[in-house]
Amino acid sequence: MKIRHIRVLYFSPTGGTEKIARAVAGELAQALGLEPEYISFTKPEEREGEYRFGPEDLLVMASPVYAGRLPNKLMPEYKAKIFGDNTPALPICVFGNRNYDEAPRELVLLLEGNGFRIAGAAAFAGRHAFSDQVGEGRPDGNDLALMKDFAAKAAAKLSGEDLPLLEISRAEIGPYYTPLKADGTPAKFLKAKPLTDWSKCCRCGACSRACPMGSIDKTTMEAVGLCVKCQACVRKCTRRAKYFEDPDFLSHVAMLERNYTGRAENLVII
Repeated sequence: MKIRHIRVLYFSPTGGTEKIARAVAGELAQALGLEPEYISFTKPEEREGEYRFGPEDLLVMASPVYAGRLPNKLMPEYKAKIFGDNTPALPICVFGNRNYDEAPRELVLLLEGNGFRIAGAAAFAGRHAFSDQVGEGRPDGNDLALMKDFAAKAAAKLSGEDLPLLEISRAEIGPYYTPLKADGTPAKFLKAKPLTDWSKCCRCGACSRACPMGSIDKTTMEAVGLCVKCQACVRKCTRRAKYFEDPDFLSHVAMLERNYTGRAENLVII
């Protein structure tokens, strides 16, 4: 098949998913001799219209994993706004060193349903949005080597006449992972929102600009809408004025730091 364009689309509130998408796309660019085009699907204004791709495009689509699935508030937008026309695609999920669970399979099936042919799929570990200790240093050299190998094999596969159906289960997608507290009981923090330390806040608006849901008021800096706990406002505040204090959320972070600092394995399907 003839690939004329590499299109790289990603949702990446804190930059980790974008970093991995660019690493894979860079290797594909060398293998295919093409310059990638990068498309952010992160900010509300970037998700207003549809994205349509043709048979000579290669779509690299990268999504973070939230609770073992695609982000539940983003999945409907993926489905309603990203379309192929017999377009080859490489779905990539980025997980915070706990587990990718059903997310890669979910993204494969979503793209297949929207007109894409899947050349391969992967899930790569990155630093967890909630804690620097979980997934610290990921992706590392070994991860990057695996990405390079994945890209090379995908490029070779794309040079063939056609793409066979990817060999994965097409059974019903399983439930979301239930976050746990340090004591092993369910952590309930769906309503948790970031707070502001007003002794540190300079009202620069960085948190408002960073929020992928457009939920932080640009004049008051208060979280007034839906919060997906992505931590973009916390991580992009230069004065460390944003924070979470919800007890269940903090207990869940403590559980992650106790149980998931070891090296998680990646997934590659090619």
